[in-house]
Amino acid sequence: MSLGVIMLVHTAFDRAEQMVRHWAAAACPVVVHVDSNVPDATYDAFMRSVADLADVRFCARHRCEWGTWGLVAASQEAATVLLEDFPDVQHAFLASGACLPLRSIADLIGYLKAQPDTDFIESATTADVPWTVGGLDRERFTLRFPFAWKKHRRLFDWFVKLQQILGYRRNIPEGIRPHMGSQWWCLTRQTLDAILQDPNRDTYDAYFRKVWIPDESYYQTLTRLHTRKVESRSLTLAKFDYQGKPHIFFDDHAELLQRSKSFVARKIWRDADQLYQMFPLPSDPLGAAEEPNSGAVDRVFSQAVERRTLGRAGLYMQSRYPSIDRQTNVAAAPYAVLQGLSDVFPDFQPWLTRQTGAQVHGHLFAKDRAHFADDSDVYRGGLSDNARLRDYNGKMFLTNLIWNGRDEHHCFQFGPADTQDICWTLAKDTNASIWVVSGAWSIPLFSSGRSASDIRAEAARLQRIEDKFLKVLRSPDARARINIMTLAQFIEAPMDVLQTIIDEIAGHRGNALKEVPKMADLTGLPDFLQDLKNQGMHPFLTGDITVGNTQAPKPISRRKPYVISTK
Repeated sequence: MSLGVIMLVHTAFDRAEQMVRHWAAAACPVVVHVDSNVPDATYDAFMRSVADLADVRFCARHRCEWGTWGLVAASQEAATVLLEDFPDVQHAFLASGACLPLRSIADLIGYLKAQPDTDFIESATTADVPWTVGGLDRERFTLRFPFAWKKHRRLFDWFVKLQQILGYRRNIPEGIRPHMGSQWWCLTRQTLDAILQDPNRDTYDAYFRKVWIPDESYYQTLTRLHTRKVESRSLTLAKFDYQGKPHIFFDDHAELLQRSKSFVARKIWRDADQLYQMFPLPSDPLGAAEEPNSGAVDRVFSQAVERRTLGRAGLYMQSRYPSIDRQTNVAAAPYAVLQGLSDVFPDFQPWLTRQTGAQVHGHLFAKDRAHFADDSDVYRGGLSDNARLRDYNGKMFLTNLIWNGRDEHHCFQFGPADTQDICWTLAKDTNASIWVVSGAWSIPLFSSGRSASDIRAEAARLQRIEDKFLKVLRSPDARARINIMTLAQFIEAPMDVLQTIIDEIAGHRGNALKEVPKMADLTGLPDFLQDLKNQGMHPFLTGDITVGNTQAPKPISRRKPYVISTK
């Protein structure tokens, strides 16, 4: 015999018995530790159920509570029995009653025989990995944790905060550097015996007794002192979610587990009958030496964590919205928000439709109604143009519109006269591309023919609203692709901006501008803005507009090219 198993059991004793028999059938001695919280009657029944197996032992029981010393004490107790009763064991494998061998145990034994001096234990310093969940990494080794986090959470948090306030720090025993990793290890006899017989064991045990979650640091740290060769990885496939809770494998994970090529997996649901019938797989002589490949599992679970924390872009369920702090993509596809361009170019909407083939909406968030691209009352997906329905939840109105038409690129006009509740949604959406010509609201006011004194209050109101929106767009929390220019800057070189917008919307289908939209007549706009200033309203968002930049550029006559013959 070359492989011995230490099994920690606290529940699902029918499955634990099944696992004990799996290991014993492969000639692996098993030492079982049963949580002292388990009633004596259940414990006695479990012992009787495996009494026919000669190489199965039970060790003294400890109370095992998550994050406390009991789990380490249990493994120490079982390891001592294993090494004393079975001198032929060369590797000790720590497992639980919820662990299931995936590959033949003979393959695992052969794999370990090929590497007789190697310890397999995940072991990394806290400074090198961002694994810790809960805000404590280095502090778990320098503070005291006498209270169980699950049962006495308030007391736990209070005592941690008290130590932080007082500046209390424990001294780490000389000669060790704390490491962390998965609690499921496979150690050589020499390393495990050296840990248990270490002359400083009492010092180490006293120190780790008050470390938080010592089962993830005790062996991981002390193995570094005694190992001849260590591979910082576990032979047990165990996955954790973003909160640090273990993932549970169900029947529908069968194919994924098989592709992982892992030797053992945890945590298996006790009622996953298909998994318990399917695994362990029979020995494969051709693949016996094949390395575990958890990459496929890692990809699937990383996608699951991303889906769990971020959701799917633009798709929401009524039972649970994704957290706003984690959300990056609000809508399902890229879209463009255009502010001020339709004021500069009266026929901008149909022109942009012809240039790009996109769905170019009007002012979707206008006060009267949502102006859809086809000017209909109801848009795709049953979206009504009713302003009250839209404003009940503007964010969901936008995401539904993009989701229902995600096969096309959408653009819509926006401005200070529209409902502004959507501002932060637009600014935080990484799928949004926002183009703002600030101060363009002055053009419709100028074109109205009303005097500056009549529209002074309205101009001031629109400028305040737009200025607030620009502050949102310039916030460090804004994630959209944002382009802001004053009206003066834009009318100096409008074609460059329009070409960039077309290239972004149409992508590879975009062409050089062949048709130029007709600009509104801006003759007299500088005088109008000066009148506003004279009335006490300073239109600073328009930029410095002069008579020179409001005049349409004269076409440049080009001489016909000609070729000079060299003959």
